Amino acid sequence: MKKVALLTLILALAALGCAPRKESSARLETGTPAYQLAKDLNGVLPIFDPEKNSVLISTSKFDVTVADIVEIFLKSMGSQVSQIRSLDAPRLEGIVTQAASQLAERKLLLAAAKRSRITATAEDIQSGLKAQYDQVGGETQFQEMLKTDGIGFDYIKKTIEEDLVIRKYIERTLTANIRVTAAEIQNAYDADKSASVRHILLLTQGKSESEKTAIREKMKGILARAKNGEDFAGLAKQFSEDPGSKDAGGLYQDVTRGRMVKPFEDAAFGVPVGEISDIVETSFGYHILRVEERKKESEPLEQAKAELESQIKDRKLRPAFESHLAELKTKAKYTAIKVKP
Repeated sequence: MKKVALLTLILALAALGCAPRKESSARLETGTPAYQLAKDLNGVLPIFDPEKNSVLISTSKFDVTVADIVEIFLKSMGSQVSQIRSLDAPRLEGIVTQAASQLAERKLLLAAAKRSRITATAEDIQSGLKAQYDQVGGETQFQEMLKTDGIGFDYIKKTIEEDLVIRKYIERTLTANIRVTAAEIQNAYDADKSASVRHILLLTQGKSESEKTAIREKMKGILARAKNGEDFAGLAKQFSEDPGSKDAGGLYQDVTRGRMVKPFEDAAFGVPVGEISDIVETSFGYHILRVEERKKESEPLEQAKAELESQIKDRKLRPAFESHLAELKTKAKYTAIKVKP
């Protein structure tokens, strides 16, 4: 009997050792910049108590904790991290919720890519780095910019590698299975290719529900003024919170499909030319648009075919990706814990 009991115990321990273990969570160590930042933010949002290191998102494979988010703040913002300390509770809540969700989704996609044995080669990573160098005038300028901003090169390199792995995974798992018909290409060719619009944006990111209600009421007033004939460009210069178009009277010239978030795109290509939309809500906030002009494809079909096929694939990829991500979350028992101010 003793031998049987001992054998049972050994087998049980062996099974435990072979079972997949939950990834260890990051910790906040006393005396570190991460601990101090969490302590400072705890005065704004109690979820940041460094002694508790609260879980923000739980899965069967890993947890996303306050320590993970603080680490992201420090690594991605560098010397500008002090800006986080100046946020009020609703704004900080919105940023934390979004950062935790993005990190968890990233981890799920990277884990799925690893299971599929997808990696980024040294050449892939170097090419990704070169693309970053080219944007700022070369490697020397890029390194100087990182030094000025207090951001580590290793963090940037790792981020680029992870982005490449995720992209390869999506292409192999989803994009490769998307089919585009000749009829779809013809319909896309016949449709309007671009739209020129003026828009006014009032930001709602990180705002509470009561703040969003007040912002929507403000936008209703602006919309009424615009529809009563006031100069739309003037209203955009006065009220819009979009730094990319405000000074140009809210103008976005020749916007092609797939370049803007879907609700904005739907309005840009759905509202009759010369007319003003109702209030359009996106992840950025509340918009109103006036459509200035729309243009058809000017190139012959054969020349435009490849680009049109790519655009159609991109549009089909969005719902396929969202469905696949939802499936990964379900399998991982993904649970988000509400962040409370």
